[in-house]
Amino acid sequence: MSATTEKTAVAKGTEGSTVAASAAAAAAASTKVPPATMDPSVPKKITSAIPKQRQQLLKWNGWGYKDSRFLYQDGTIIFTGDRYPIGGKVSLPHFRDYVVENFNVDLSDRREGVPVPNEFPAPVPCAEFLHEIRQHGIDSTQNGEDRLIRCHGQTLHDVHMMRTGTFKRIPDVVLFPTSHDQVERIVQSANRHGVVLIPYGGGTSVSGSVTCPEGEMRPIAALDTSQMNRMLWIDRPNLVACFEAGIVGQDLERELRTLGFTVGHEPDSYEFSTLGGWVATRASGMKKNVYGNIEDLLVRVKMVTSQGVLERSLAVPRVSCGPDFNHLVLGSEGTLGVITEVVIKIRPLPQVKRYGSLVFPDFGSGVRCLREVARERLQPASIRLIDNEQFVFGQALKIPGGPFATAAEKLKKVYLTRVKRLQLDRIAIATLLFEGHDDQVKQHETKIFAIAKRYGGFSAGSSNGEKGYILTFVIAYIRDLALDYSIVAESFETSVSWDRCEALCINVKSCVRKECAKHNIQHYLISCRVTQTYDAGACVYFYFGFNHAGFSNPVTIYEEIENKARDEILASGGSISHHHGVGKIRSRWYPQSVSAVGVQLYKATKRELDPNNIFAAGNLIPAGLQDNATELTTSLKAKL
Repeated sequence: MSATTEKTAVAKGTEGSTVAASAAAAAAASTKVPPATMDPSVPKKITSAIPKQRQQLLKWNGWGYKDSRFLYQDGTIIFTGDRYPIGGKVSLPHFRDYVVENFNVDLSDRREGVPVPNEFPAPVPCAEFLHEIRQHGIDSTQNGEDRLIRCHGQTLHDVHMMRTGTFKRIPDVVLFPTSHDQVERIVQSANRHGVVLIPYGGGTSVSGSVTCPEGEMRPIAALDTSQMNRMLWIDRPNLVACFEAGIVGQDLERELRTLGFTVGHEPDSYEFSTLGGWVATRASGMKKNVYGNIEDLLVRVKMVTSQGVLERSLAVPRVSCGPDFNHLVLGSEGTLGVITEVVIKIRPLPQVKRYGSLVFPDFGSGVRCLREVARERLQPASIRLIDNEQFVFGQALKIPGGPFATAAEKLKKVYLTRVKRLQLDRIAIATLLFEGHDDQVKQHETKIFAIAKRYGGFSAGSSNGEKGYILTFVIAYIRDLALDYSIVAESFETSVSWDRCEALCINVKSCVRKECAKHNIQHYLISCRVTQTYDAGACVYFYFGFNHAGFSNPVTIYEEIENKARDEILASGGSISHHHGVGKIRSRWYPQSVSAVGVQLYKATKRELDPNNIFAAGNLIPAGLQDNATELTTSLKAKL
């Protein structure tokens, strides 16, 4: 099939694309070019790596796959399963020592969470709604375990709630639509019968966005998009493709790779998060420097609202047609409607993928180097900088080698301290990922290494870069191990201008240390990394955890400290979030981030698109500022 004439079939529900395809065929005929050829491989239903009953494969009260976890066994820490390079039950004695020394824990005293419960809150009755849903042939369940699985995301509060069995409000029913048309019917029925809809994708939210509002008296339906995961069409000449919103990141990438393409959007959660979730939260990926953030990848999006379907009529590269309503959908966090179909940009697979790493004398030198790389617009697919605390942490996760490997490590230390005259308790490390043509990558490496040299940096090899990059997908599993041993931990992120980046990192870490001292927390970790860079600034991640032995309310204390850190972030010129979104846990800072006029503009949009407030997840706007705040307060008082 010719790459210059190929155009794929369009599934029902993408009529705008059908019109565009017809117009393109007519134009081709007028210039004596053969008409577009239909690709027989699409529309295509994708067999997902994640089953419909998620609990068969994934943890119900933690992160990731059930067969993958850090575990203390036979005097050492291992990582189970064979899905990741660190797996296979390989001993990690350095990590064991790190955990004991830094967090003062007794690894023989493991405290697992409660088992999957046998009893669940009775569902709020919604018989007429369910009758209509079944008449439309839409699959649903009121099974308690299925409802419980979809009542939470991955915040510390969510996971602690599951592990302690203290959940209070869970969905009353789970719906499994298989198409845009079915979502339209669900939204219409929900409006008729006063049922709240909370869209649910991959369950990886770290903002509390899918948590059921405890004060909601109406029936709540979790609208699970997992069965809406078809590749609807692919336009090879124009490098765009249309997918249903429920497709999981790893499934989307796998299918495109078989066709020689990639989206290149790789957030830490891409194994489990969905395309629709990326759009709803304004997600960012580790390789955004080459492929873009989700707002850069998005060409067109279809969202079902209570007032009808919102979408742009054409899938063209740019339009000057008033405000861009794609950006109304981006970051809407399930509060305005349900995202059903997304047209995104795709790229041919890169010829070369190469890793690299750099050592800097200190974090500040690394920040200044990354700033210069960004100034010259030389960022590779990914460039990330970790501080010394994370460097030490990463070293603890290294798999020990034999005598030769041990000798090599000693030689490296000698080289760093005696030849390069670096202090091991101050150095910072940058990991690099290059993608593209071989000649381009070589030139790119040469230029970046030259910049690094000006700031005291030098190459530390490709293997360290690869290990550092891949380790990103494993780090999320560490929190489950921590919770087993009385350690609460979480990450939070921000974006900040270059001139304030280093100061913000210093201020926030200092703030957390002061708050720990106030609470008499003695064993903790606070560290940071720069994960994405831009012309005007960067994204900074913070990791914070502490031993809560002796504290009766560790999650509350953690949240108090993180809130203080967020206040410090904003005072230091940072944002409310770079890509995690607002949800409920950051909603208190939303008004000061967008202004009072911005809040009113959002609320006016909400009233227009969702007059009955059926998309009542309670995200973005603080509870006290929502239009139904008085009504909810009255309902709660009546209930009490």
